Amino acid sequence: MNIIDAIDDPNLYGPWFPGASWNPWKIVLKAIFAIPMTDAEKVFFHSIAEREPPAEPCKEVWIVAGRRAGKDSVASVLVAHMAAMFDGAAKLRPGERPVVLCLATDRDQAKIIFGYTQSYFADIPLLAGLVQRETASGLELSNRVDVTIATNSFRSLRGRPVLAAVLDECAFYRDDSSASPDIETYDAIKPGTATLPNSIIIGISSPYRKSGLLYNKYQEHFGKDSKVLVIKAPSLALNPTLDPQIIEDALRDDVAVASAEWLGEFRNDISSYIPIEAVRACVANGVMERKPERTKHYVAFTDVAGGSGKDSMTLAIAHKEGADESATVILDAIREVRPPFSPEAIVQEFCDLLRSYRVSRVTGDRFGGDWPLESFRRFGVHYETADRSRSDLYVALLPLINSRGADLLDNDRLITQLALLERRATRSGKDSIDHAPNAHDDVANAVAGAVVLATTARRRGGSGPASVAHESASKFNPLTYGVRH
Repeated sequence: MNIIDAIDDPNLYGPWFPGASWNPWKIVLKAIFAIPMTDAEKVFFHSIAEREPPAEPCKEVWIVAGRRAGKDSVASVLVAHMAAMFDGAAKLRPGERPVVLCLATDRDQAKIIFGYTQSYFADIPLLAGLVQRETASGLELSNRVDVTIATNSFRSLRGRPVLAAVLDECAFYRDDSSASPDIETYDAIKPGTATLPNSIIIGISSPYRKSGLLYNKYQEHFGKDSKVLVIKAPSLALNPTLDPQIIEDALRDDVAVASAEWLGEFRNDISSYIPIEAVRACVANGVMERKPERTKHYVAFTDVAGGSGKDSMTLAIAHKEGADESATVILDAIREVRPPFSPEAIVQEFCDLLRSYRVSRVTGDRFGGDWPLESFRRFGVHYETADRSRSDLYVALLPLINSRGADLLDNDRLITQLALLERRATRSGKDSIDHAPNAHDDVANAVAGAVVLATTARRRGGSGPASVAHESASKFNPLTYGVRH
């Protein structure tokens, strides 16, 4: 039974896909599995693929579609159907179990897809008997297939035969230890499909910026008679039940965002900010931290967090060496504490580190009102609010990176977070620099603050807000904090 018959069957997936509104997706599924189309269906297919339908089942499919187009529903039925219909046990080694993967961007997204998939095997009598065991991450079936639904992690994907892999919302994969987790995930999955002849990789996502795995596949294969099928469609083309007024209102509010989210267009207003090659050129390989020296004047910047959310609390310490013309900013220390944590306890740890570098002042943002000021003061460190925004700090950091005027520590999260920063064009015409959706920049923010602060701290002598870290170093009294000479 092919997937279209299964979706139309009232005893299988029919109740989940009622009515003609699912016909556009059925045409996409026909193309994926090389199921014959009518002439009218071929016309529609050409409008979203700009090519003739594939003559044989696809090994790779990449679907670029807007929001609310039905992507999660289709991803879940693909996962369920591929798992339930597997009959290739003869191609497996003793004890080997193929996996059907659906990888989501985060836990909430994974729960949605798992809920859909779980309902098929729980509510369809023909499928319920296949379930041997239900786990936290999926299902184990009696035909030796494991259905695994999880967040994206390329490290856990190696070594297993892959029957099918759905990379859900792959344009938004983020990992603080990798600048290209989407590509690394694909590279980890691809070898696992080699031993199963009917295996398939399906990337299905709303578009984002013009880079990454999804965009690369679009550039290489869209509209071409290739073994890799690429579909690109606006939300209304795949889900005609949407209210067009919602899309019109979104376009009126923000054309760039709405064009990606509803029209399926890659964004022109977002680009990578700092090339990872430039960052790596500034890294002192193997140097994780530099010990404090009494002759150096250190500055510090902190990115404060509440301890119960998703943000880390970070601290960076730096100093400048050399004359203004040939000066290099040296990054000396980084601290990152990931949630959950006690903010008060972390402030004390940070203050202990600051005192070891003879720093009695730290700069940070306006997070939490007066809380940082009072908390740091309790441990003898003065907290000052930064006079530059996060975006402005990144703008000031870029020329230091490009000119190799910064000597950074060998910290994977720092390197990745800097590489994932994005430049966005705003309506005012001023660029905004920030992290990507689902990404973090807590380490990058603290380092940018410390490095940029160090460029001015010694230049201005003893007056003005930019000299506070220099003043703190020169006025620091080690006896106050029990530090021995």
